[in-house]
Amino acid sequence: QVQLVESGGGLVQAGGSLTLSCAASGRSFSRYRMGWFRQAPGKEREFVAAMTGSGDTAYATDSVKGRFTISRDNAKNTVYLQMSSLKPEDTAVYYCAAAPAGSSWYEGNGYEYWGQGTQVTVSS
Repeated sequence: QVQLVESGGGLVQAGGSLTLSCAASGRSFSRYRMGWFRQAPGKEREFVAAMTGSGDTAYATDSVKGRFTISRDNAKNTVYLQMSSLKPEDTAVYYCAAAPAGSSWYEGNGYEYWGQGTQVTVSS
């Protein structure tokens, strides 16, 4: 069992930066691939970025490449999403999720545990 708690969301102006954190409790954090998803009002949840348990491989969706960076600290059981050059279209509730090895990277149903989400609002 893994429990995930996100933090770091808030209101920021376009062009600004935020860093989201996701603290995990439970065993074997490093065995899980960690991902970030987001859901904007009226839209479906979408994949943002993910990283392997060891941290050696990461992927991000095209719309955030060069602006968002996923990282993790296994000693602290925490995964981060550094967001810069934020745009109004980045406004959404951001969720972190944990996936066992071998499941889909990009599909939400590939992730077993989810946090409660943190709101990110980017004003123009």
